[in-house]
Amino acid sequence: MQSSTPAALAHESGASSDSGDVRRAAAQAAQLAPEVHARQISARLDRLPPSAPVWLLIGALALGGWFEIYDMFLTAYIGPGLVKAGIFSKTTASIFDLGGLGAFVAALFLGLFIGTIGVAFIADRMGRRRVFVGALLCYTFAAVMMSLQSEPGWVVFWRVVAGIGVGAELVTIDAYVSEFVPARLRGRAFAFVQAIQYTSIPTIAFLSWQLVPIAPFGQDGWRWVVWIGCSGAVFVWLIRLGLPESPRWLIQHGRTAEAEAIVARLERRIERATGKPLPAAKIENVAPATSSSTPAATSDDSPWSARYRRRTIMLLVFNFFQSIGYYGFASWVPTLLAEKGVTLTHSLWYSFLIAIASPLGPLLSMLIADRVERKWLIVGAAAAMAVLGVIFAQQRAPMLLVAMGLLMTLAGNCMTFSYRTYQAELFPTRMRARAIGLVYSASRISAMLSGFMIGFFLRHLGVPGVFALIAGSMFVVVLTIGLFGPRSRGLSLEQISG
Repeated sequence: MQSSTPAALAHESGASSDSGDVRRAAAQAAQLAPEVHARQISARLDRLPPSAPVWLLIGALALGGWFEIYDMFLTAYIGPGLVKAGIFSKTTASIFDLGGLGAFVAALFLGLFIGTIGVAFIADRMGRRRVFVGALLCYTFAAVMMSLQSEPGWVVFWRVVAGIGVGAELVTIDAYVSEFVPARLRGRAFAFVQAIQYTSIPTIAFLSWQLVPIAPFGQDGWRWVVWIGCSGAVFVWLIRLGLPESPRWLIQHGRTAEAEAIVARLERRIERATGKPLPAAKIENVAPATSSSTPAATSDDSPWSARYRRRTIMLLVFNFFQSIGYYGFASWVPTLLAEKGVTLTHSLWYSFLIAIASPLGPLLSMLIADRVERKWLIVGAAAAMAVLGVIFAQQRAPMLLVAMGLLMTLAGNCMTFSYRTYQAELFPTRMRARAIGLVYSASRISAMLSGFMIGFFLRHLGVPGVFALIAGSMFVVVLTIGLFGPRSRGLSLEQISG
């Protein structure tokens, strides 16, 4: 009987290629030029149907990032507990006040910045799978250490270290997914990945609602929320060990036989699952610079090269401002509700209701993810966030607050999976993780600063001032992507990055 778990599928798809498969693939590979290998592998992956083996592999990758998302949104839901415990104050007395909750918010994004720009490039050198597996160990250890602290300085320090692991992980996942899924399925695949990952948000919201106001067995509730996440991360780490390496990355590093074996195994599983042979692969003619499979440096090997500079600048500006808008709301929901007069317990309850929309947004968006041009999905979602944020700031009735929060979360998550797909598409395999890390780094800087900025605005301008900042940031996003973003829907990675 065939195993159908994500781990078993990933393992069978090529986590440990047997010698016979590798020898047969090597014999075939030796007869082809390197450029042909790259185009052939790309064409074979792009013609795969949306079958159960493909979705199970995507699901295994998504599970790999579940606890990273859990950790990212930990900030919002245990924040009130940290204030209640007297570790941090709710507002920020000065821009860089380490005793304010803004410092805790900023600490995560400082770590994410280091992880994305300083660590994620390793995935382009050592492989997606190694970084994917190793980053969780960094996060888990640092999260456990953070949960044992009571001084704000040490909480902030270990929060930075945890963020380094999360930052490297999320960049690697985006590169991993984009390189495995067919072009016509890429938008839905990222939406599906985010839907699975974002079930962690209502999970942490529910746990925080139940645990943060109390102290089970004499330990603050926020510590229990962190410990639960760390214990579950161990099981996800076992799933990751069975994942195959990205065939596109292997081709780039001259490991053609391994790439051939992984793709061949996946093809065989799909043929068994569907009961019919796969269609012939259609090899696209692309420029040699984008199809080269050798690791040698070229003039186009940098995101700052003439070929990619415009895209890099566009995505840096976009990421800087989208992060202020997105995390300015998502990381501060319970605190913003409390500022509007909602009690701690009720603010966590309302935040849980709002968080339910986190996985629903990407699931609903799967209906249009590959039907609407990617850039316009980003633009539409950002515009909706700006309008809904202004409306949210004017409400005081609990049901209206929850309704506006739900809609804003839906719009924000539609924007998130769309831009994750988009920025992974715009760069070639040889620099994909490095480029994603570079442009992501701008969002980490702005999110880090937004922790202090939101706290400062909340203290001096109240909730309306916070949402004016969010709306202004989303307006910049609309202009940046709308005016300068290239189209990508339905095109192969090699066509887009050419």
